[in-house]
Amino acid sequence: MSMVFCALIAPDTDQYTHAREFTQQVNSTMAARGHVQDPNDRRLRPIYDYLDNGNNKMAIQQADKLLKKHKELHCAKVLKAIGLQRTGKQDEAFTLAQEVAILEPTDDNSLQALTILYREMHRPELVTKLYEAAVRKVPLSEEYHSHLFMAYARVGEYKKMQQAISAKDEKLAQTMFLPLAERMVEKMVKEEKIEAEAEVQLYFMILDRLGKYVEALDVIRGPLGEKLTSELQSRESKCMMLYRRLERWPECNALAQKLLLKNPDDWQFYPYYFDSLFHLMDQSWSPPKEGEHCSEGLVHHSVAEVVRFVEERIKVEDSKESHSLRGPYLARLELMHRLREKGYPEDNLPGQPSDLMVQFFTMFGDKPCCITDLKIYLHLLCPDQHVQFINRLSEAVPLGERGEEGFTFPQDPKSLQRHLCVCQLSRALGLHHSLDLSGKLRLITELKAHYHHGLKFGNDTLKTELQFSDMYCLMAAHVYIDLWTETGDEDMVWHCLGLLQEGLSHSPSNAQFKLLLLLLYCHLGAFEPIVDLYSSLDAKHIQHDTIGFLLTRYAEPLGHFAAASQSCNFSLRFFHSNQKDTSEYIIQAYKYGAFEKIPEFIALRNRLNQSLHFAQVRTERMLLDLFLEADIVLSLEESLKAMSLSGEEDDIPWDSLRDNRDLTVFTNWDPKERQLTDEHRTHSLEEESVWLRIRSLTLRLLAALAALGHTSSQQNSETSNENGVGDKISLLSSLLSQLDQTLQMAAQIAKKRIHYPFLGPPSSRLASALSSGACQCQAAALQLSVHLHELESTGLEESSELQTQICNIFKSLVVQLQDILSKCKGDLLEMKESKIKTHPSLLENLIFFVETVSIVFWMASYCAKILRPLKTSLQKKKKKKKEANAVLPALMCGFQELTGCLQDLLTQTLEHIKVQEAGMVALKLTSLTLEGHTQEEASFTKAAIDKVQSSYMRSLQEVADLLRKRAETLKNLKI
Repeated sequence: MSMVFCALIAPDTDQYTHAREFTQQVNSTMAARGHVQDPNDRRLRPIYDYLDNGNNKMAIQQADKLLKKHKELHCAKVLKAIGLQRTGKQDEAFTLAQEVAILEPTDDNSLQALTILYREMHRPELVTKLYEAAVRKVPLSEEYHSHLFMAYARVGEYKKMQQAISAKDEKLAQTMFLPLAERMVEKMVKEEKIEAEAEVQLYFMILDRLGKYVEALDVIRGPLGEKLTSELQSRESKCMMLYRRLERWPECNALAQKLLLKNPDDWQFYPYYFDSLFHLMDQSWSPPKEGEHCSEGLVHHSVAEVVRFVEERIKVEDSKESHSLRGPYLARLELMHRLREKGYPEDNLPGQPSDLMVQFFTMFGDKPCCITDLKIYLHLLCPDQHVQFINRLSEAVPLGERGEEGFTFPQDPKSLQRHLCVCQLSRALGLHHSLDLSGKLRLITELKAHYHHGLKFGNDTLKTELQFSDMYCLMAAHVYIDLWTETGDEDMVWHCLGLLQEGLSHSPSNAQFKLLLLLLYCHLGAFEPIVDLYSSLDAKHIQHDTIGFLLTRYAEPLGHFAAASQSCNFSLRFFHSNQKDTSEYIIQAYKYGAFEKIPEFIALRNRLNQSLHFAQVRTERMLLDLFLEADIVLSLEESLKAMSLSGEEDDIPWDSLRDNRDLTVFTNWDPKERQLTDEHRTHSLEEESVWLRIRSLTLRLLAALAALGHTSSQQNSETSNENGVGDKISLLSSLLSQLDQTLQMAAQIAKKRIHYPFLGPPSSRLASALSSGACQCQAAALQLSVHLHELESTGLEESSELQTQICNIFKSLVVQLQDILSKCKGDLLEMKESKIKTHPSLLENLIFFVETVSIVFWMASYCAKILRPLKTSLQKKKKKKKEANAVLPALMCGFQELTGCLQDLLTQTLEHIKVQEAGMVALKLTSLTLEGHTQEEASFTKAAIDKVQSSYMRSLQEVADLLRKRAETLKNLKI
């Protein structure tokens, strides 16, 4: 059957991938030729036998004998190379193999032997070149297309895999491969040779790709369809898909109806049932006067029939003594939602929404899924019904006697779940948000009381299990966040942190507590606690892409450079291993006939390779390495060379970037008007993409600058253009132009000032970078490279105006850096009247200053490389003219002033950091009083404050260490 799949996609069954024994490969090749044996096969047989028995020396001798008589027998030469490879003579073997490969052989023996040799040499990429040549020479060979496709699959060349079956081969696939595959399977069907489910799946895929939906439907509904048993209702699902494609709405409706009669709780078929109803009504369909409505049986083509059908399913559930199924009750709400959307009269609706939801709550309110079931239908209620609706639900919640705090509590876990569901629905209807300050504080007190009371139901739970009342704690945290964002009172966030830390002490595995703590600490500018929190989440596989941004977004901007390196490496390891792993998954799917899974694996690999997060982490990691090491450990040129980074290359797939972030990872009960919108998502992606483009261009400009600086130190100006420096300047100018355009686009985005919901995407660094002036200063510094190159070409004596212009830019850069530094001044953490206040934006601006001053240093280093030879040349001329006291050119003086100012700026910054550290140590946080909290609650809150303080201290320490190292590099800028 695998040969059929070869025909299907021009790809696939390859001895290379299946690791068969060597002799078996030879036997299969010879057997394929039938009774007429090639005389060369007989001559080669002894060599094959020697190799198979491990007698490599005899194989080499036998090959030599054969080559003396038949010099053109290329396969013998390759078999000799295999013998040499196995005796440790790799270089000789490779040379011999290349002598054959360069001739681009097309005989099976040579190709197969070379494939085996390259496999043993661990050079799978050479197999692709081998079969590329074979396909060029024999373009209609299915076998060579198959081998080539699998060779690409082995090395993960998906684009080339696509090319192997697309472009001119796409037409080939439609005209040759797919029809051939269809004929092959049809023959197998007639001969009754199809036995396995995978073979039926493959037949279905062939017909589906050919667009033969009617034929595919006949296969699925026929005897072959009975073999589709590995997945539940696989046959019915495929039939339904084909009915929809063929727009056979009567059959779609009738089949969905039959399936729902069998299992009224199977939700996947309700949407088909309702969709088909409205299509039939739009088409004014009516059943035939005689006979069945359609091949699937009875069709419901009116609202009345569908309402009756759903109500009958509900009556069946109502009559049960055992637990009822939720499906029919939800279907009634879904039908009501759709009828309202279509504008049907209220008379046709199956009851009042509030009554139906109260009934649903009465039956299923003690299940955790009740909130998610009802939440999506709350829009059916009118705003003036909200309070009455919640009161009716509350009446269905059994609560005990009133306690000391004035609250009544549930007496068992099921009652607790009902009460919790009412609280969640209240928040989802906006009733929490409409409370005033005192009302919200009272609500927090009530939620905390319910949380603490509910802990007694979980005394025997394991550490890996959640407490029954955890959601009360989380909801109280959300109300604290409401108060913080609305009033700006930072006490609220401290209490929130303390409450969540307390919750985590009782439920160490609660991911929502960890995620919200992580988000809050990020908003406060404290990265240190985040590392352990994220690590304890134990993110698996794809989650490194979907929630990894929560970690990598903040590490470097908050000054934790070491942790930033680790987090970036952690993410990159996942992405790089995925590229390798998915190739193996694809090959295994081919091998074991799981053909339907292959498109899924390919889609997964595409999704990750095109990930916005992947591109961001790669770019930020390289920039971080430069900020930490370039001109400190290695020179800028050596650092960039180690990264294999070139200014010419842009490997980010801008046109196909995918936003894989999970922006709904936080549990959220906010009403719809406060939820994340599609506009928010679009704007966030646009913002992140523009910021990524700025960072990517900055990185490529540094690479171009390094290449220019390296050339300047190696070449004189007369030979520079001959050695490609003109091209490098052209590249630099082009990149600078792109950066300028991107900054203009960024300014337009920043003007929109779109604020995301607190639980939505984190804002990018874009707006902060622009408001601090860092982007503008970095662009000005990089722009200077063009003027410096012009100076190098012109010389000192004929460039007075240019020198003045460059000196003015030097002064401007110093002013801009001073301005960025001024935006870092202030206390990161302060305590006034026993209240703690944080200013995390100061820390973010400090990091922008560090990044910007590093780029100015690199530009100054390039400038020094240009000025040193010019100064040497000038001194030689002075000696000849005996002008010992001649005045230094303006540019030399300007450069000395620049380095002096940079030294002063670093000194100021280090002094500022020293003052910050001393001030933070002097803060007497132990004297902090937290009113209205128990001793236990206060201890958790103080612990959270300590974590923030410790994180700030670590940030300042790492920034100071880096700036001291940067100060050392100033000594190398003397000319």
